[in-house]
Amino acid sequence: MIWEQRPRSVAAGLAVIEAGEGPTVLLLHGVGLKAEAWSPIIDDLSKRYHVIAPDMPGHGASLMISDLNSLRDYVEAIAPLLTQKSIVVGHSMGAMIALGLASRFEDQVSAVAAMNAVFERDENAKSSVSARAAMLDGKTVSDPSQTLHRWFGESQSQEQEACRRWLLEVDPFGYKSAYGVFASEDGPSRELLSSLAMPALFMTGADEPNSTPAMSKAMAELVPNGKAVVLNGAAHMMPMTHSQNVVEALASFLKEAL
Repeated sequence: MIWEQRPRSVAAGLAVIEAGEGPTVLLLHGVGLKAEAWSPIIDDLSKRYHVIAPDMPGHGASLMISDLNSLRDYVEAIAPLLTQKSIVVGHSMGAMIALGLASRFEDQVSAVAAMNAVFERDENAKSSVSARAAMLDGKTVSDPSQTLHRWFGESQSQEQEACRRWLLEVDPFGYKSAYGVFASEDGPSRELLSSLAMPALFMTGADEPNSTPAMSKAMAELVPNGKAVVLNGAAHMMPMTHSQNVVEALASFLKEAL
């Protein structure tokens, strides 16, 4: 099964899946997930690239690091993986971290791709995500039903079942810490985006209600070498549900960027 647990090594104190040779691609997952969320993309990209996919602190096999209270803290926790110039690809909160890495460590990042990234949420969205964060106590595992409904709607699939399992297995404190940061952030600033010198891809699904197509297009317009891609029929979990489309878009982007 494609979503089954994969072998890991340890790098910079984080559990990582590592595969392939060539230019390095760093894949960063979102809140509540683990590196296997990239499984089909790892399989494809590792034919041409050296792929590193870490478990975020407090997720998967990576232990929680104390005092991760801001996006900057998460960026600094991931930054030691940039041992050579890399293409950084992030999904959801991973996209926030990817853009933070591209901004702060531009000498080590050759290109960045942000998938299902938020940007300047409206007041309703801010209120909703803040309310969800406030319900987490950091001690008990939350019922994943509402999260899965936001991600997959009513559909049942192997992807949904994999996410259910990961959400039930995640460290409650690690989940609370990451979700709290995700809720408090409003996406990259306009200043950050306009200062990015490297090629940047912003991709989301046409059916994504939270990280909307308008957000991805607005971010791409602010980056000097930015590009937006919207996948028809896709929503928040497109790296899993539409992995082949994502791989094709990434391959085209990387061919142009490198």
